[in-house]
Amino acid sequence: MSKIDVVRFENAKNKIVGHAHNDKGIGTLSEKTVHGILKNYYEPNEDFHEVALNGYFADIFREDTVIEIQTRAFNKLRDKLEVFLNEYKVVVVYPMVRTKHLVWVDETTGELSAPRKSPKMGLPYEAFFELYKIKNYLKHENLSIKLVMMDVMEYRSLNGYSKDRKKGSTRMDRVPIDLIYEIDLESPSDYMQMLPVELEGEFTSKDYGKYAKLSRGLASTALNILNYLGVVDKVGKNGNAIIYSINE
Repeated sequence: MSKIDVVRFENAKNKIVGHAHNDKGIGTLSEKTVHGILKNYYEPNEDFHEVALNGYFADIFREDTVIEIQTRAFNKLRDKLEVFLNEYKVVVVYPMVRTKHLVWVDETTGELSAPRKSPKMGLPYEAFFELYKIKNYLKHENLSIKLVMMDVMEYRSLNGYSKDRKKGSTRMDRVPIDLIYEIDLESPSDYMQMLPVELEGEFTSKDYGKYAKLSRGLASTALNILNYLGVVDKVGKNGNAIIYSINE
């Protein structure tokens, strides 16, 4: 895990949130709030933002390294990776929510509810849902992934279909409160960090899902990727269940 630079994060947050929320109001930037804060965190000098390269724009480009901040939809990265990886080092930064504090916004009055902390805790293993979309690039020597676990304040509009107007509501904005830690995945061996410490001996996707707190389907996806990267091996079957072991 990498250490967070608290001062640099606060500077990046104040630069984006202070301007966007004070001058334009909540909800005008949506996911771009997260994107903007992290872009300024990883590169405070705006001269290196949105640089044209080989027919595409890199979020950040400095020296020989491209940094792409992707909040979701990793499939949209494929065309860029196909081009950028031939010439540059590429770091894909994936911001992930560890804890969420929810604020409800009344569209009519503009009134904000008191923040309420969600009981659900996010874990880095959930990244496999997006990583699968760029699976074929994960072994490339020029590609690295940076998972950024953060605590966020999420603003949602009271415009849902239920009686309390919360079900089916619209997410207006998501603002990072703190960056908690980073996980750097720079080579296949780094993906050992994506194995729950409780796993030992032989195991199935059901076991992986239990310890990683993933659905059976996403646990199977995770092991598919970890097997592709050589982190785990398929060693047999028990009925329809594939049995794995860790490749030490």
